[in-house]
Amino acid sequence: MKLVFPNGEHGQVFLNPGANKIGSDIDNVVVLNRPGILPVHCVIHITGTGANLQVPGGAGPVTVNGKPVPDIMGLRSGDSIAIGSVQAKFLVVEESRVPAYGGEQGEDSGATRVRMAIPKFVLRGVSGAVFSKVFPVAGPVVIGRAPECDISVPADEMSRRHAMVKPTPDGLQVEDLGSSNGTFVNNKRCQPTGFLGPGDELRLDAVRFILVAPGMEINTAPQAAAAKPAATPMAANSKIQLMAMLLTFAALAIIVVLLVSKSMGKD
Repeated sequence: MKLVFPNGEHGQVFLNPGANKIGSDIDNVVVLNRPGILPVHCVIHITGTGANLQVPGGAGPVTVNGKPVPDIMGLRSGDSIAIGSVQAKFLVVEESRVPAYGGEQGEDSGATRVRMAIPKFVLRGVSGAVFSKVFPVAGPVVIGRAPECDISVPADEMSRRHAMVKPTPDGLQVEDLGSSNGTFVNNKRCQPTGFLGPGDELRLDAVRFILVAPGMEINTAPQAAAAKPAATPMAANSKIQLMAMLLTFAALAIIVVLLVSKSMGKD
C-alpha cells in the first residue's frame, strides 16, 4: 500500500504494517513541511484486514474523498486524501505472483513483492453474520455496521461504528464508540474501555467473537473428561443386562433338556 502525491509535495511512499505517521515532524514516515501541517497531522494504520486513517485529538483537518475525518475512517484503494492543503491518493500495491514454472532462474522484474506477516491476534466469529469467519488484528480495527468499517457486520443490532480494538503486548484494548447496545468482554460491559485476552469473548450486542493468538488452542479436554463419568454407568448397565439375558437362556436350555430326558425315560 502506498501514498502518491499528484502535486509533487512528496515522493510516493510505501506504507509499512502498523502506524504510519504523517506531519511536519522529521521522525514521521511522511514529512510534509507545508503551512498548516501539524507535527503529527494524521496516522495511517496498515492492518491484516486493510487500512484506516486516524486523526489524533486536536490534529487535522483531514478529508477522505471530500468527507471530513473526525476520528478514524477505513481507506480503500483510490481514495483521495486531503492532509491540510496537501493532496494525496491512497493505492493498494498488488502482490506480485511468482510462477511455479517458466522464467529464467534469478530473473528479477523489479516488481514489489509483499511478504505477509502472521498476525499476533485474530478475532474468530462465533455467532450470526460473522460465524466461522476470522479477522486478523495487526493495528487499530473499527467494528460496526457501516461499510467503511475495518470489520463490517451487516446486523441491525450493531451501531454504524460500534467498537474499536487495538493490539497490546498481551491482548486487545477494547473501546466502545458510543454504541446503542453496548460492548462486552466476557459479559462485562466496557465503560467505555476493556481488555480482551486470548480465549476471551468479545460481544457487540448479539454478535460474538473469540480472541485467538496463532498457535493457541482452546482447551476442551475438561468438558470431554466431564462427559466420561456419565457414559460409564450406561455401559455398565448394558453389560449387566447382557449377562442376565445369557443366564436366562442357559436356564431355559437346561429346563428343556431335563424335560426331554424325562419324557424319553417314560417311553
